[in-house]
Amino acid sequence: MDSNKKYWKGLEELNKTPEFVEKNKHEFAEPLPIEELLSGAGLQSRTPRRDFLKALGFGVGAVTLAACQRVPVHKSIPYLIRPEEVTPGVPNYYTSTHDGHAILVKTREGRPIKVEGNPKDLLSGGGLSAQSQASVLELYDVNRVQDPLLKGSTSSWNEVDDFVKKELAAVQAGGKKIRIVSSTVNSSSTLAVIADFVAKYPAAKHINYDAVSYTGIIKANEASFGKAVVPHYNFDKADVIVSFAADFLGSWISGEEFTRQYVSNRNMKSLEEKKMSRHIQFESGMSVTGTNADARIPVKPSELGLAVVNLYNALSGTTLPGSKELSTKSANTAITLVAKELIAAKGKALVVAGANDVATQTVVNAINALLGSYGTTIDIENQSNQFKGNDAEFVEFVNEAKRGEVGAVFFLNANPVYDYFNNKDITAALAKVRLKVSFSDHNDETATASTVVAPNHHYLESWGDSNAISGFYTVVQPTINPVYNTRQAEQSLLIWAEAPVADYYTYVRNNWSNSLLALGGLSGQSGWETLLQTGLITTAPKPAGTYTAAANVNAAAQAIVSQSAKITASGEQVELQIYQNTSVGDGRYSNNPWLQELPDSVSKVTWDNYAAIAPKTAEKLGYAEGDVVKVEANGYAVEVPVLIQPGQAQGTVSIAVGYGRTAAGPVGNNVGKNAYPFYTYSNGTLQTSLVATISKTGDVSPLALTQTHHSFEGREAVIRETTFKEFVKDPASKSGHEEKHKTYDLWEKSSSSVHERPAYDWKMAIDLNACTGCGACIVACSAENNIPVVGKDEVRRRREMHWIRIDRYYSYETKNGAVTKEKEIEKLEDLDHVTVVHQPMLCQHCDHAPCETVCPVLATVHSSEGLNQMAYNRCVGTRYCANNCPFKVRRFNWFNYWNDSRFDNYLNNEHTQLVLNPDVTTRFRGVMEKCSMCVQRIQSSKLKAKIEKRPLVDGEIKMACQQTCSANAIIFGNANDPNSELSKALKSERTYYVLEELNVQPGIGYQVKVRNSFETELEA
Repeated sequence: MDSNKKYWKGLEELNKTPEFVEKNKHEFAEPLPIEELLSGAGLQSRTPRRDFLKALGFGVGAVTLAACQRVPVHKSIPYLIRPEEVTPGVPNYYTSTHDGHAILVKTREGRPIKVEGNPKDLLSGGGLSAQSQASVLELYDVNRVQDPLLKGSTSSWNEVDDFVKKELAAVQAGGKKIRIVSSTVNSSSTLAVIADFVAKYPAAKHINYDAVSYTGIIKANEASFGKAVVPHYNFDKADVIVSFAADFLGSWISGEEFTRQYVSNRNMKSLEEKKMSRHIQFESGMSVTGTNADARIPVKPSELGLAVVNLYNALSGTTLPGSKELSTKSANTAITLVAKELIAAKGKALVVAGANDVATQTVVNAINALLGSYGTTIDIENQSNQFKGNDAEFVEFVNEAKRGEVGAVFFLNANPVYDYFNNKDITAALAKVRLKVSFSDHNDETATASTVVAPNHHYLESWGDSNAISGFYTVVQPTINPVYNTRQAEQSLLIWAEAPVADYYTYVRNNWSNSLLALGGLSGQSGWETLLQTGLITTAPKPAGTYTAAANVNAAAQAIVSQSAKITASGEQVELQIYQNTSVGDGRYSNNPWLQELPDSVSKVTWDNYAAIAPKTAEKLGYAEGDVVKVEANGYAVEVPVLIQPGQAQGTVSIAVGYGRTAAGPVGNNVGKNAYPFYTYSNGTLQTSLVATISKTGDVSPLALTQTHHSFEGREAVIRETTFKEFVKDPASKSGHEEKHKTYDLWEKSSSSVHERPAYDWKMAIDLNACTGCGACIVACSAENNIPVVGKDEVRRRREMHWIRIDRYYSYETKNGAVTKEKEIEKLEDLDHVTVVHQPMLCQHCDHAPCETVCPVLATVHSSEGLNQMAYNRCVGTRYCANNCPFKVRRFNWFNYWNDSRFDNYLNNEHTQLVLNPDVTTRFRGVMEKCSMCVQRIQSSKLKAKIEKRPLVDGEIKMACQQTCSANAIIFGNANDPNSELSKALKSERTYYVLEELNVQPGIGYQVKVRNSFETELEA
């Protein structure tokens, strides 16, 4: 820990609020629910927790017997004829694709239970986002449309086909237009199907529509270079990165890919070579990317474009029209310093912007051209195909429909009735369209307004392909037969177009055989089988070109100044910024409980969106956290709770999209408020910043946030941080914490064989420089280990069940090392410039585990391989172990979440339980649970090696959290192997152990966080 820094998890901890102090007087949020735990045995008790064992001394057998009697009996039915490829108890893996990433799908006895990244994935090298990890759960959602719907009623596919063909013929005969509206399509097979459909119906046109749009980048590149594309960015080739509100480690374009690239210049290997990229972030609201930056400058939305103009001026030596200084000294100083950094890194620099504004992106293009970024850090020749949405085309479609010119519209993976900014216009437009067909697999907002719902397969039931970036082609193949009476959207289009080949599997295979297989040097049946096994092919990239921006930068600067004036708040107004988070995203994942319960990477809020406001602004307006406020702008208003967010630019409010669904399903309905209507349409693109008014409603809605649920009991903060300059000078520097704490053994090793590990000593290393705080590991752990969700009310009670959490620590530089309450903060403005560190926290598998010594029934014991294990059927739920755990990583199971009717909306149904991993016990109420280091994966790999008569290979075993991490922040392995990646990581001079002064001897070593020291330069 930097001795001049103060770390805290939340403002309530920093300010020692009465509520926080009161909560932390008690080890647990509430006493054991004795009556609930015993009610199943017909017993009643008001016995306090300390007398729990005494009360159960005579009744344990009776309670156990009663519990066994109440559990329903499930009979196992063996295969009559076992499928050739299925061996009971042994998983099968299939290659497929999700969100452009090559994946591996784990199936057990014919049902998909887990999604893993394909190690050969060109984007993230095997990492996956939280959304991809959670996607398997949606396969078993009983709220999916289970049969085709015609005019709101269940129908058959034959009836639907006849109806649609007849309607299309009538539309075409009447001279009306036909439109296919989809989210970005980068599948060559799907595009070919659409082309066949258009050939049959020449009045048809395909429109790419993305709720979160990148049209500004596409149009700017068309104006600057004559190429209407989203470029492929190479953050790994950049020594200096400057971002203007582009959350490239989170939700911007390709977060997992950019995370892998970004971390490669800041991780253990890079630091060993004494190299580290420099990253400066200008933004209004705190983002995942902002929390990882070396320097983060809070800037109002109205000044972000002006900051880009000023940077161009500083780099070019010219002054663009309308240029003016920014309102804060730190921002102006930062622009000057950033320009020097970029010039010094010419050819290895990268500037990106998150604005969906053509003018801003045009000036950014000009900056990158000055820096020689094209051909190195930016590749236009080998472009990204992940976003192709055209805002102007979709707005024109709405206008066409309102004029009565459109006779039929098909919606594929698009839900504009929910996410189009002008709901009144889209509703009025669709009312004039004769045939409206939705391919949604849920009866969503657009589907309910459609004439026909032709439910699409879930992607795990589908055939297809993807081409997310140039030269990278992946296949989609089914891993299970359709769960419901659904049909692939492409096959529906082929049938309605009366195509010669109506079977989509055959169509996909023909497409690959005729064109794509040859790109990978494959052909014929063997080539197709090879493709299905590998899941992908790659081609040599085109030579990257260098470009000089040709667009009129002066005109772009004038447009920026004009737009800035429109969104500049005055008087009591605030500047509103709409953004997308990394959990529910644009709203398509709203009905996924794993994602709703995933704490936001920055705020740690679950099950809600909110109005994020700076502490100084909140004080000025008289708002407290949880106060419900009314935010009004663009003729629209929402009422949302306040979140006081350190790092937020003063005078600004940030609200996330993706919430406020009304037809998502029982999980997502009416969770949060819809922020899409705040969008404005200007200069051909949808804009996300505008002027708003804000007022208190008088209501209070406490947020379900998790960050301060777990306290370290006033002990020293567990973060170690240093600067890159200090690290180069002394790699062992931990900023005043270089000393090693003496450890003691509680047992004589010669007399305690349980602590001898002749074969394996499983440990873990976590690099704080690599962890971005994205949260994918949390969802991966939930999917692997059958961890339930508990819902908003239970999270508020501190009952979330996640086995791994990511602690987010704020910090700031104190004057002269002062840490007293009176001197910590000179003024609230200091909280605008906090820095953030993310720390994954899970069971540390201590060699001297304090939980083990207090368990009265030996439910938690140490294995001969160094793991702290749980025997769930022994546990009687005293919670002594949780009380004695200094890391607060144990979870008490309050309810049988997977079967309790209170949780029907989340997990309790016959289909959803098919996602359970049969290798992991589902825990019953009244027991403690915690990270097991995926012991089932360890045992499986050991058994495989034994059968193959070979030793385990280092890296063969990967934990679920480790496997999904695009940043490779987590390393697991055998500490007895001196050549293992784990052993090398633990020998790093940056390694330290959390709370090692307690002599618990943790089994997880952390590597110190290293940052470039921009803060001192900015203050100077």
